[in-house]
Amino acid sequence: MRRNLTIISVLALLGVLYLSLSKTPASLKLEPNNPEVTALGKDIYDQQCAVCHGANLEGQPNWRQRLPSGRLPAPPHDETGHTWHHPDSLLVLMTKFGPGYAAGPDYESDMPAYENVLSEEEIIAALSYIKSRWPAQIQKKHDVINKRAEAAQTR
Repeated sequence: MRRNLTIISVLALLGVLYLSLSKTPASLKLEPNNPEVTALGKDIYDQQCAVCHGANLEGQPNWRQRLPSGRLPAPPHDETGHTWHHPDSLLVLMTKFGPGYAAGPDYESDMPAYENVLSEEEIIAALSYIKSRWPAQIQKKHDVINKRAEAAQTR
């Protein structure tokens, strides 16, 4: 039984890895300067994200301190948080498959995976809205992070 679970876990991990590698960074690129995309993204953010991450992207109080459950509160998505420290492709994949995508399968979070709730285009729209709210200097820093991630993937 344990061996079967290990095999299933390995196959699931390989599936997620395949999905992440089959997408190029360009296909997972945010569009913070596209008014149609960010308008859709605001609607999606308001419906799906604001309840935890705040109407103004402010996150939950004391977001760096673990809750009694051992999990972390929802972080802010504004410039005070760490969202902008991750490239577009990773943000999309973490939203789609849950935070454990980046942190590992044993990571526990209150954030659900959205792969069966939102399309990839809707995820990109919500994240584009978030990025559109960052100050220009943070957006520029994030663009540099994206360029580095793209360069690393092409090596």
